[in-house]
Amino acid sequence: MAGLGARLRLERLRRRLSLHDLERRTGVSRSMLSEVERGSKVPTVLVLDRIATGLDTSIARLLGEERATRVIVLRRGEHDTAHDASGWERRILSPVLPGVEFELMRTTIPGGVDAGEFAAHAPGSREYLAMERGVLRLTLDGVEHVLRAGDSIYYAGDCRHGFANPGEEPCVYYLAMELGRHRAPVRPRRRRPRVRRRTP
Repeated sequence: MAGLGARLRLERLRRRLSLHDLERRTGVSRSMLSEVERGSKVPTVLVLDRIATGLDTSIARLLGEERATRVIVLRRGEHDTAHDASGWERRILSPVLPGVEFELMRTTIPGGVDAGEFAAHAPGSREYLAMERGVLRLTLDGVEHVLRAGDSIYYAGDCRHGFANPGEEPCVYYLAMELGRHRAPVRPRRRRPRVRRRTP
């Protein structure tokens, strides 16, 4: 949690956003954001996703360290994983790369569990999903799509998207997400006035 809080604060300050600015972007209260940054509060995966979306980044960047080498091997057990209280799991398979907003994940949703609805990402975002096993009810802006083992789907990520397992067995799918950029401009940094020195 301390690592998550430090990375969240770093990404917020890198974008020159105050807690109030991030609250406006995410709908997450300033008190909650402050507690997460201090490492005293564990956010749900949905709240963490809203924070990441408000920062125009991925959960992967908030959970993992950035790496810059040409080849990166992540061994079994080395992947950052987000667990939700309802029992579903989001395992991040891709490394965090400098300047790249991409995430490859493997998600497992137990039978009968609704993982909730995620907020729309920035315009230009893309998501690709491939089913490994089970049944997934994917809802995109209120329209339901039922997917089974072997099915795949692409959709623009700038829509509300909900994930639920209507079956009794666990549902497992892979999702690749490429994020676009948010339309809201970042506040420019104030420049200090230049003082001209008089030459004698």
